[in-house]
Amino acid sequence: MAKRNIIWTRTADIQFVGILEYWVKRNKSNSYSKKLLKLVSERTKQIAEKPLIYKTTDFKDTRVASLGNFSIYYKFNETEIIITAFWDNRQNPKKLLKILKNKK
Repeated sequence: MAKRNIIWTRTADIQFVGILEYWVKRNKSNSYSKKLLKLVSERTKQIAEKPLIYKTTDFKDTRVASLGNFSIYYKFNETEIIITAFWDNRQNPKKLLKILKNKK
């Protein structure tokens, strides 16, 4: 099987960068953000290799991979993994619901 390309939607990218920036400001250090970046990189590679190992969601063709306090929402086909949202699970879930409904 060919390797799948990982594509971040604009929304997911903004969410992820926002979370990384938040932790840099909060901790006055970038070490946690670097660890999170490494974890996300490893998890997205794992998703690209075996996209079916993570849970399905109530949204059409969307799956979720958990990373402790964070979740990666994605869709996939034979050639691509499309990251639709990067979510801090401590946020209001209604906000996430709105985001995922718009990513049909």
